[in-house]
Amino acid sequence: MKIIIYGASEFGYLIANEFYQQHDVVVIDLEENKTDEFDKLDISYISGNAADINVLRQANAKQEDVFIACTQNDEANIVACGVAKRLSKLKTICFVTKEEYKRTFTALREVPDAPVSTAIDSVIWPEELLTEEIFRTITVAKALDVENFAHGKAKLLEYKIEKNSVLVDKKVRECEFPSDTLIVGVTREGELFVPYGETVLKEDDKAIFMGSSHSLDILAGKFFHDKNITKTVTIIGGGNVGLMLAKDLEALRFKVKIIEKNAKRCEYLSEVLSNVLVLNGDGTNLELLNEEDIADSDVLISVTNNDEKNLLCSLLAKQLGVKRVISRVAKMFNIPLFEQVGIDIAVSSKFAALHEVKNQFNEKNVGILATVEQGKGEVLDIVVPEKFETKKLMEMRLPTRAVIGIINRKKRVIIPKGDTLIMAGDEIIVFTKNEDAAKIKDFFSK
Repeated sequence: MKIIIYGASEFGYLIANEFYQQHDVVVIDLEENKTDEFDKLDISYISGNAADINVLRQANAKQEDVFIACTQNDEANIVACGVAKRLSKLKTICFVTKEEYKRTFTALREVPDAPVSTAIDSVIWPEELLTEEIFRTITVAKALDVENFAHGKAKLLEYKIEKNSVLVDKKVRECEFPSDTLIVGVTREGELFVPYGETVLKEDDKAIFMGSSHSLDILAGKFFHDKNITKTVTIIGGGNVGLMLAKDLEALRFKVKIIEKNAKRCEYLSEVLSNVLVLNGDGTNLELLNEEDIADSDVLISVTNNDEKNLLCSLLAKQLGVKRVISRVAKMFNIPLFEQVGIDIAVSSKFAALHEVKNQFNEKNVGILATVEQGKGEVLDIVVPEKFETKKLMEMRLPTRAVIGIINRKKRVIIPKGDTLIMAGDEIIVFTKNEDAAKIKDFFSK
């Protein structure tokens, strides 16, 4: 397979270095953007703009190939993906740096025959992936069972409901589980069943959840952590990553404060965050850190866009005695330095994005079939047949108790609600009891 990379950036090099030994790699960019690192790889280099159809023709792309646009210019990436798709219908992966583009393309996937959405198969916003990675690092849950679906974008988790849990004696509909999370099964005294909204959860129940990976991270922190431990987090940097982290941690009732240097940005943060202390100041100011008792934080996360500032903030936090320090690193070659000087965890949006790209290459046209509770429950992977008539989930009359927990549609993972449409060609992941699995398979095979 040929992988065409538009962008001779540091990230373009990471992708090329990852895949050139197994695939035919072609890099497209202006000659002045090319670094000496690319000369060390056995790849082809085409000088030019990938939005130019003549330049793309030089790459001689075919339908089975992959085009990855990863320049720092979102608009150039979007246009190049559109041209590449038009030229050869190959798979396109588009990197963006702005939240609005990610949000827009995600929404367009729900619009039938939208030209822009069909031109781009996958949109990657590295800052979003970095935020989710940091969030997982902070929140650790004690799951009884874990099953990953859709290449890590969705999963199944099973938890035991402890005696002091807020879920005990609550109806499912009253539990306020995070959005994009569904409770699909409950095991009580050895018997597995699919719950209703009126089902009352009991002590020692084993509850099975399905949903997006990120929403289940929130579920874990909200309901299955030790609530006797006060969680305090300080975030230095109120940009996209800092804001998204604060929102997620706020939802878990963490005690969160953000230190941001830009006064106007602080005003915005104060408007959108209800229970987060926003401080206008410099995270490298030792006097400020002392005044705000930063040493009492369980975790300090420095996520500005400047490696030098992140390093200094992190070192000051370590000096003050913060238990755990996480620092964002933009330049890849700085990661060993951060680790050598004692920063607990150095994270990179580029590594997070590279992992996502690798997931795109791991797709196999096979069904997912998992069993839970010693085979009492099954997770079925079903492709909705072409003759299936589109209808809302609430309108479907399944032959037995089952939950459609995940829809994989055009590489987008959807956690369905009652008004979500089920369409021909959808890949759906269904939870049901073992003895009912055959009925569900027959229902979708007709």
